[in-house]
Amino acid sequence: MSYEFFISLRYLKAKRKQAFISLITWISIGGVAVGVTALIVVISVMSGMQEDLRNKILGTNSHVVVLNNEGGIKNNKEIIKKIEGVEHVISASPFIFNQVMLTSAHNVSGIAVRGIDPDLEAKVTDLANRIKEGGLRFLKGQGSGVRGQELGVENSELQLEGIVIGKDLARNLAVFMGDKVDMISPFGRVTPMGTVPKVEKFRVVGIFETGMYEYDSNLALISISAAQRFFNMGETVTGIEIKVDDIYIADSIADKIHHMLGFPYWTRDWMEMNKNLFSALKLEKFGMFVILILIIVVAAFNIIGTLIMMVMEKGRDIAILKSMGATDRSIMKIFMTEGLIIGVAGTIIGCLGGYFLCELLDTYHFIKLPSDVYQIDTLPVKMNLFDFLYISISAIAISFLATIYPSWNASRLDPVEALRYE
Repeated sequence: MSYEFFISLRYLKAKRKQAFISLITWISIGGVAVGVTALIVVISVMSGMQEDLRNKILGTNSHVVVLNNEGGIKNNKEIIKKIEGVEHVISASPFIFNQVMLTSAHNVSGIAVRGIDPDLEAKVTDLANRIKEGGLRFLKGQGSGVRGQELGVENSELQLEGIVIGKDLARNLAVFMGDKVDMISPFGRVTPMGTVPKVEKFRVVGIFETGMYEYDSNLALISISAAQRFFNMGETVTGIEIKVDDIYIADSIADKIHHMLGFPYWTRDWMEMNKNLFSALKLEKFGMFVILILIIVVAAFNIIGTLIMMVMEKGRDIAILKSMGATDRSIMKIFMTEGLIIGVAGTIIGCLGGYFLCELLDTYHFIKLPSDVYQIDTLPVKMNLFDFLYISISAIAISFLATIYPSWNASRLDPVEALRYE
């Protein structure tokens, strides 16, 4: 152990004449600890929120979507075969997307309806695992061997096409499993009296819950054959959903598929479709980091005050050390080490406190949020080792910077002046 480090520890542990300096030292450690704890909790919650939203979005939507500038895609089976031959592509499925009105005996709601292939959908999204009642297999009706008892209806009523809706949409329409709803499209047939909207009855065969109010209240699923017939699309589909093995290279895979298919086809990946949302979350995370780092800066001013008062108290000791041969650099090192010990101690306590609070939040979920406002119902937490390292390094660096001026001031002390009246 170097004598500078030894003296720094002695100064911190020794009982001082002025107890006020000891109190400020503890306040400095506490200030750093509180700042680090706050930073870890907030950054972990922001990371958890970002990951939770990403999982919910990717659980409902595919990683890449292929569309056609000229409208729908007619030869979708050939296109899917080409796409599945691309490296990193796991599977692909056709889909139809449109806007309709859904009405029940109690209410009406404008929604987005998606026509899917019940067999292939489970390979490109996680919707099948988010269904709380019923299932996607009921969309195929009698062809899948569904019995009326499974839906609580007579077998003779199974000729109605099935529809799977979100939990909040079911609540808004006041419908349950087996109930009938009317789907209304504004693009109906033209008559002498004008355009008559197209109306078709569907039976609720499933209720899903994604955890995002936007999807749970505004999305419905029907079979792709029912969608083609209802929208008079023939064999045409809106686009093709694609699942890849690595979500973080979805953009490069989308570009590869785009170049392979050429015009008039174009692609969009999940990052591009949700760019504004994730950019806002990233900016908010950085903003919270900058704001909360000010807590550590305030604690750093306490460290400066502590060291300045310590230099004033230890003037005689500094003079004696210099007269014994200690260099200015050694004196600086003593007080810089002392300030760093305060910063490191506060950082360690803060990391432990932040980890403990994050574990409590993640285990007990005692903070509830309105899902229709925040898209989540509890505060998600994701602790990242790199976040802990960035925060710890930032706190220690700020503490180190705070030691420079008091240490430099101590090194400039003239031993003759300090010992003149001793």
